[in-house]
Amino acid sequence: MLKGYTYRLHPTPAQAEFLIKTIGCARFIYNKLLEDRIAIREEAKTGSGTRRKPATPASYKPLFPFLAEADSLALANAKLNLDTAFAKFFAGTAGFPVFKSRRKARASYTTNNQHGTIRIEAGKVRLPKVGFVRFTQHRPFEGVIRSATVSMTRTGKFFISILVAQDDEPWIPAEHKVGIDLGLGHFAVMTNDAMVSEKIDNPRFLRKSEAKVKKVQRALSRKKIGSKNREKAKLLLAKKHEKIANQRKDFLHKLSRRVVDENQVIVVETLKSKHMMQNHQVAKSIADVSWHEFVRQLEYKSNFCGRTLIKADPWYASTQICSSCGEKGQKKAMDVREWTCACGAHHDRDINASINLLMLAD
Repeated sequence: MLKGYTYRLHPTPAQAEFLIKTIGCARFIYNKLLEDRIAIREEAKTGSGTRRKPATPASYKPLFPFLAEADSLALANAKLNLDTAFAKFFAGTAGFPVFKSRRKARASYTTNNQHGTIRIEAGKVRLPKVGFVRFTQHRPFEGVIRSATVSMTRTGKFFISILVAQDDEPWIPAEHKVGIDLGLGHFAVMTNDAMVSEKIDNPRFLRKSEAKVKKVQRALSRKKIGSKNREKAKLLLAKKHEKIANQRKDFLHKLSRRVVDENQVIVVETLKSKHMMQNHQVAKSIADVSWHEFVRQLEYKSNFCGRTLIKADPWYASTQICSSCGEKGQKKAMDVREWTCACGAHHDRDINASINLLMLAD
């Protein structure tokens, strides 16, 4: 089993400069290799001559000497990323690969652990061609380090994600079960096998900080393009969005960790956020709530801990079915929060849905 651990890096100014250069070189070689692959495709369409083999990162080093200063494994992984992008394109699961922009693309590079070139000693992590970099290891791990991905946020913070090979966790028999209904009024309504329901409030981090974000956006719009003050305003806006993202991640990680620790079988509702966001009245709220990320965290944490995760079909009518008699009633409008079944049972809409989801665990 491969598991990733992400930590905050604290490089020196010289180390930070090298990391930024390596990130730039990985992006540069990715774009050059993509440009070459596109040229080969065009040559094949016109039928001009024998089809040549794609270039490699090493073939560009004589033309661009600065590439020799970067970690060669970072350049090799950039080629692997491009190969993966083309494989997804030909499989029909993704679009045609696009060039990476310095301003828009994720600033990162990946290097492999060859003969112990990546290791942890005395509160520092060693990286190829960088040396030992101080970092905050807030949690230890056991296993063999396979690779490391260094990334930089828009606010200039560095992080490292260490990929570790570990033994698989044993599967844990079902003892406690929970059904989770996701929503906007409440982020989640959870009902366990003791029929105890709990409503988790929707934190609405973006909505709560929206006034501050708009104020910074207005200040940015007044700054002259290309000026230093505009760059400062951009950095301030990036910090505002980064804080909101960090708040959201913290909430999702803590809740998903708690659910996985307390239950052995988890049934969760799966919603198609992309289709639901076509309704512009709730699109911002759906983007802020991050249902997909919550389910993703539940999935990988369940795999790591030997739990069973059941994702209900998106078309499963958990809201319309009576959890007492099992009869499926008529479709109910979103403003109907409580209803009474023909059998006489009175239901809270969300609690009833979580109970129906819980029943899928049997």
